[in-house]
Amino acid sequence: MAAGPGFDGTTIKVGAVTPLTGPAAVIGNPLTAGNKTYFDALNAKGGVAGKYKVELETVDSKYEAQTAVQQYAATKADVAMYVQILGTAIVDAIRPQLETDQLLAGPASLDAFWVREPDLMPIGGPYQIQVINGMDYAIRNLDAKNKKICALTKDDPYGQAGLEGLDYAADKDGFTVSSKATFKAGNSDFTAQINQLQSAGCEITVLVALPSETAPILAAAAGRSFAPTWLGQSPTWVSAFASSALAPYLQKNFLLMSEGPQWGDTSVPGMAQMLSDIQAYAPSQAPDIYFAFGYAQAWAAAQILEQAVTDGDVSPQGILDASTKIDTLKFGGLLGDYTYGAVEDRNPPRASTIFAVDPSVPGALKALETNFSSDAAKDFTFKS
Repeated sequence: MAAGPGFDGTTIKVGAVTPLTGPAAVIGNPLTAGNKTYFDALNAKGGVAGKYKVELETVDSKYEAQTAVQQYAATKADVAMYVQILGTAIVDAIRPQLETDQLLAGPASLDAFWVREPDLMPIGGPYQIQVINGMDYAIRNLDAKNKKICALTKDDPYGQAGLEGLDYAADKDGFTVSSKATFKAGNSDFTAQINQLQSAGCEITVLVALPSETAPILAAAAGRSFAPTWLGQSPTWVSAFASSALAPYLQKNFLLMSEGPQWGDTSVPGMAQMLSDIQAYAPSQAPDIYFAFGYAQAWAAAQILEQAVTDGDVSPQGILDASTKIDTLKFGGLLGDYTYGAVEDRNPPRASTIFAVDPSVPGALKALETNFSSDAAKDFTFKS
């Protein structure tokens, strides 16, 4: 195959634009470690198609859109694709350039908007699906229809994705959202938001935040003896919470909306494979949901690169074309299978898992209900 951007004839270079420092580094670092571990294991087997090793070039976005755009511009000529770009607003800022440059990128973000974007390689059930299924769980298990349902969300595209799922679920399942509070990036005082929700009598509250925001939000709630059931979108959590002063409050009041099996469930082939690769290539890696997502991202990229090698073209355009020839991205149950093919035919996983905080299990997240899909989630339409 001809050498070109990101391919020197023997090695395929892929990029990652991710927060290695700043408030979202607690997500970016383990996620990137997951990328690297998958590629280390693949390279030990010879690489893509058994002969082309993968090199990962990582740059720090600091979780700032302007910085991320600059880092993308500085690296785009050196890579064949991006395995990871982290952050909903950051993906949105870079996306027009991806289209111009004809580069494929994996969003480390679960907004439903990515499903129909031809220059993106989404994986996993979108945030909207998480919240729709989360409310289905709450209706069936927490008597949610007879309780006051509220939301506390970040005032950005990430928060808006969660609210879209909540509003859709309210319409489909016939409940009312009693109060919606929001906060902006950089906020450190959440007194007003907690007062608003507490005054509204909220009993179940959907939370969309980064871990660096989750901690002060829940500390403020605990300090005011405000204890609804919090339903957290997947990036609200970080495993360090399980050993923090917040742990008792979280164990009583917090559920995480995510996807896939409980850490360590080796009956799931994808989990067994990942744990084996961790033992071989990252033995000090602690259980971490972001690591697992990063591992799955690299797995997705490898499947598309395998198709590109089969087609004899690992140029950026060849990789884009290969992504439309993959029928299904498969993850052995680590995440749900994702229907690919032509972008208009893409269909993401519709299943979610609800986790409770339990420090006695690896990663401190115990699966209460695994990979279930509500009727409302099955009916959700993904638009361009």
